[in-house]
Amino acid sequence: MKVAIMQPYFFPYIGYFQLINSVDEFVIYDNIQFTKKGWINRNRILVNQKDDFISLPLQKDSDYLNVNQRFLSDTWSVDRKKMLNKIVESYRKAPQFESAYPLFEKCLMIEESNLFGFIHHSLKETLQYLSISTKIKVSSTINIDHQLKSEEKVLAICKAQNASTYINPSGGIELYSKERFEQNGIRLQFQNSNPINYIQYKNEFVPWLSILDVLMFNTKDEIKSFLSDYQFI
Repeated sequence: MKVAIMQPYFFPYIGYFQLINSVDEFVIYDNIQFTKKGWINRNRILVNQKDDFISLPLQKDSDYLNVNQRFLSDTWSVDRKKMLNKIVESYRKAPQFESAYPLFEKCLMIEESNLFGFIHHSLKETLQYLSISTKIKVSSTINIDHQLKSEEKVLAICKAQNASTYINPSGGIELYSKERFEQNGIRLQFQNSNPINYIQYKNEFVPWLSILDVLMFNTKDEIKSFLSDYQFI
């Protein structure tokens, strides 16, 4: 069985979905420390021909809490309407707006204040929209020593899930050892996304934006071809 493990991200880029689509089971961390200025609660979309951030506002809390211990700000009921307006203004003339916008509206309007619960829901809705049937497993439900870190934790999860292959984005080449995984009976592969280009209105292409941007400008069939546009290194 092929397994991948990643942090939760807010409407992540196409490479995240390539990874999910390439495995049998995708483990999403909920009991991992929240990191500021990362991609857990924010991403980039196209605004006035340039990239701009959309961010989930969070309640002020300790920097040492896990993702599943963080909550959306009390202002979210107002902020989400502003975010939806920003999406509408940015993409209302995009070719797939009518089919893609309801997905984002549904995700943003859910009454869920827990950060992980919110992101987990939006991920499942997006996977359903893209007809990706990979099994999603929440890390805290796996019977391992959750005090383990880095490679040790990944190996423990792979063993617990009976993985024969572990696939990681190519950015992890310096973090994980193929020899170490082989010693534990697991094949380690690194996935590298090929450059993906599509028409974004008439402006110069801005790459690696949120999946939101991909869905606004491409049909489901076109996105299906993107999902396999990678190589293993």
